[in-house]
Parts: sequence; C-alpha cells; structure tokens
Amino acid sequence: MRLALVCVGKLKAGPERLLFDRYFKRLTEGARGAGLVGVDMREIGESRARRPDERRAEEGAAILAAAPKGGTLVLLDERGASATSEEWAADIARERDASRTGYAVAIGGPDGLDPSLGAGAHRVLSFGAMTWPHQLVRVMAAEQLYRAMTILAGHPYHRS
Repeated sequence: MRLALVCVGKLKAGPERLLFDRYFKRLTEGARGAGLVGVDMREIGESRARRPDERRAEEGAAILAAAPKGGTLVLLDERGASATSEEWAADIARERDASRTGYAVAIGGPDGLDPSLGAGAHRVLSFGAMTWPHQLVRVMAAEQLYRAMTILAGHPYHRS
C-alpha cells in the first residue's frame, strides 16, 4: 500500500516548510519498515472560483482525482473525530493488511473540505476542535504519519 498526503495549496518556503520536509523525509524513509510501498505528496492548486461552496466543490473533485484509486480516503477536518496516535497507526495497519492500494490523507484549503467528500471517506479525523492553518496541519499530519510508521515498525520514537 502507498501512503499519500493530498493537500490543497502550495507550502511556501519558510519555517513550516522546513519542519514539514523534516518529518516527510523521515516518513518516506521509514515507510518500508512499516510494510508500506512508499509515500507520495500531492499538492493541489487552490480553486479560483468566486464562491466558497464552488471552491470547495472544485477542490473536492481534485482531491478525489489525486487520491489513489481503490484506496482509503481519510479527511482531516476540525469537525472530525479525535484519535490517538496508536489508533491511527492501527487503522493504517488494518488497511495495509486488507491489501488496499493506497491510504490517502486529505487536507483542504482555506475554505475547508467539500461536504460531499465525507460520504466516500473512510474516516474524518481532527487534530482538535480549534481551527489550524493548513500549513500547520500539513506539518502535524506529516509528524503523526511518521509517528504511525514508527509505531508499526516498533521504533522507539513513540513512547506510550
């Protein structure tokens, strides 16, 4: 199974980019040790539609197009459920062991995710009820996915 991080918007140079790159590099290097084929980063340009609902719809279609076909789609949204790092790692392992082709984690743009994506999503997760800038959510997602890989590989990074 390939892991894919699908994000609306481009992460520009700066401290968030440096931190993201740090965890994404660790994630890609540790993927095989967790039984994954690899990791992809897929950036989608922000919609230029005038209305927020139109922007969300266009970005939602682009997220679906970028997600691995036949794979699992997980949305990151402030209205999602909370999960521990161990629970997320176990979910990734279940999907891997079920021979899914991919496990895509989607991060929406400034207007959020299109509601229609929820119907086809495996899970909707949250990093808390607060609203986070998508740049920081991308960093947190990379770190949590790296943490999940270390949990699955039995690496000491995660301490319970």
